[in-house]
Amino acid sequence: MPRVHRTLIACLAACLAFASLASAQSAATIAGLLTPGYPLELVSARKADRIAWLAYERGLRNVYTASAPDFRPGRVTRFLDDDGVDISGLRLSDDGGTVIFVRGYMPPGRDPRTANPTSHPDGAERAIWAARTVGAGGAWRLAEGSNPVLSPGGRFVLFVRDGQIYRVPTASGAKATAMDKAEKPFIAAGGTNSNPRWSPDGAKVAFVSDRVDHGYIGLYDVRTRTATFVAPGVDRDTSPTWSPDGKRVAFIRRPGLAFGQQAQQGTGGIGNPQGPAYNPNAAQGRGQGFGQRGNMGGQAPPAAAQGRATLPGLNVGTFKGGYTLSFWVADIATGEAREFWHPQPNEFTWSGVNTITWAGDHVLFTAEPGEWLRFYAVSVAGTTSAPIAITPDEGLIEGLAFTSLSPDGRTLYYCNNAGDIDRRHVWKVSTGGGAPVQLTKGDDIETYPVPLASGKSVALLSAGATRPQSVGLVPAGGGTVKILYPTLTKAFAADAQVVPQNVLTHAEDGLEIHNQLFLPKDLKPGEKRPAMIFVHGGPVRQMLLGYHYMHFYHIAYAVNQWLASQGYVVLSVNYRGGVGYGRSFRNAPGRAASGNAEYQDVVAAGKYLQSRPDVDGKRIGIWGLSYGGLLTAQALARDSAMFCGGVDLAGVHLYTNVLDPENVAFKSSAVSQIEKWTSPVLLVHGDDDRNVAFTQTTGLVQMLRARNVPYELIVFPDDVHESLLYKRWLYTFDRMEAFLTRVVKGTGGQP
Repeated sequence: MPRVHRTLIACLAACLAFASLASAQSAATIAGLLTPGYPLELVSARKADRIAWLAYERGLRNVYTASAPDFRPGRVTRFLDDDGVDISGLRLSDDGGTVIFVRGYMPPGRDPRTANPTSHPDGAERAIWAARTVGAGGAWRLAEGSNPVLSPGGRFVLFVRDGQIYRVPTASGAKATAMDKAEKPFIAAGGTNSNPRWSPDGAKVAFVSDRVDHGYIGLYDVRTRTATFVAPGVDRDTSPTWSPDGKRVAFIRRPGLAFGQQAQQGTGGIGNPQGPAYNPNAAQGRGQGFGQRGNMGGQAPPAAAQGRATLPGLNVGTFKGGYTLSFWVADIATGEAREFWHPQPNEFTWSGVNTITWAGDHVLFTAEPGEWLRFYAVSVAGTTSAPIAITPDEGLIEGLAFTSLSPDGRTLYYCNNAGDIDRRHVWKVSTGGGAPVQLTKGDDIETYPVPLASGKSVALLSAGATRPQSVGLVPAGGGTVKILYPTLTKAFAADAQVVPQNVLTHAEDGLEIHNQLFLPKDLKPGEKRPAMIFVHGGPVRQMLLGYHYMHFYHIAYAVNQWLASQGYVVLSVNYRGGVGYGRSFRNAPGRAASGNAEYQDVVAAGKYLQSRPDVDGKRIGIWGLSYGGLLTAQALARDSAMFCGGVDLAGVHLYTNVLDPENVAFKSSAVSQIEKWTSPVLLVHGDDDRNVAFTQTTGLVQMLRARNVPYELIVFPDDVHESLLYKRWLYTFDRMEAFLTRVVKGTGGQP
């Protein structure tokens, strides 16, 4: 073949390869990356090999299930509109036949309002629903309420409303009585009642009855419709947990409120005066005829302590021996109760323990005496002098929500990042102590393990660098994860995505920071590309080397992949104050309103990008939501010369309510440096945000206007911190793409 022909063919082949690469690059659209269903809240049945999970599919929120032997996913519900009605609180009956869940936004804290992001004139509700996992009956509404507790047999649901406990049947169809319609409480005891817990056979209910200065563990007998209280006294009892055989209940006891802690309003009579800690300006809760809530923290309010007598027991209560926490167990048949463990006097390591869970012959709880949160066990037999650490002092465990117990309660399943700090893997350990066993490892991320009833497998959520969060199964002894859901299509464009690299940077004060670097696939030697920094929210979050297990950060990871496919070099920054690197890192001094120390880590990221030969140092942008929006605003206000533009979603711009320019909180705020802010910004906020007040954006816009700082604005009426409508996310990212193309990728043009 003549040389010229060979050269021509080689050139054509190179052009075709480039065109193929360009096609793969263009295939990574943000809509495509968000196409797969996102699973969450994975649960398993205690007596059948069946699992269920919630799925978010382009704004459609439904329940799915799968069972042995083939574990083929099937949708249980048919909610087929992007209507902004959130779904949560999934529970599965012991036999796997019934699921319950809540439809309606669950706001942070104690805000009772649900959200109405579509501004529907009828408003919105938060209600408990039920469905059968087999058959085509669909789902049905049970009652207005939240935080449902399903009976073991799946026949009834308990929930709390206005301090009383309600019960509704899970069966569909008309309800016969006022109690079944949730018009009348199931348990209407004195005090404020909460935390209902079914016995394993469903015959009894344990609950907490808060009487403000003291509290009881109540026991309700379903057959006889009688309520009794366990070892009632003057102390505060919480966290009831049943033994596996249902014959005993364990609970936490703390001393009742001393005089100096009592904050009741009183009536002014000789026998009912105001409490010494009463504050007329504070919003107080009210029990059922038992006065108002006192200070529950174990310390008298500083203002009330001035001029106060210091007699023993007057200001702070303790048990005989000087300790303030104890674990108790009660025999259901006899009603007798005994203490089985307490810490030493003035031993504060365990003072924050608020929840115990019966597991095998022990109760479990979490505490963080060192760098890492750990699980501890105490024998109910009373033979434990000091709590037994059953998980190692290495790696992050994010709490009870990320763990589960085997049906017999003798094995704890959990995930952490021990040995692989920027991922998560699943482990198991005996609840009586012993060496943990790692079930998954490698380059993927595994979370939320739930064992199957047969003990053969463990269901979990799994993700990878180029694979979204998925439902999977792993053998109980460990091994390869089998993916069940979702099924990926070409729209997801896995081949167009990149595997991020872990990059270490160092802040000005020397602190080491982990980052994830996304490099465009078509990056060529000698090119200088625009760059984007992503800063997560929280700040107690950690971005990983793969798709995230939290929904917004799953979206954010997809956005970073999308930006890389658009030609940006992307750096995701795990700044100080986040989780995953130990308590000292999370609680680093001088953060937030105390000095804004974490901004050093953002600057270090910007300087790192400027030092890269493949980055145009004059075209670096930044984006983030919540605390990430806060740091985006900090970057633009303090260093517009480094950051040519940013996208600030629901950010905080003024710490506290102090406007004194010499105040540390004010100086730590982005608005204190507003005179240096020149770079364009795209602001996005829903005005029903319960996490970050919409006033943060309203106030910032006034200051930007006064200085002619270029900004674009997206406001979503009646929407919350993270938009509940999928269509709004797509609109936001369309606007974001146009903004960044003009301001960062382009030549810095104005909005």
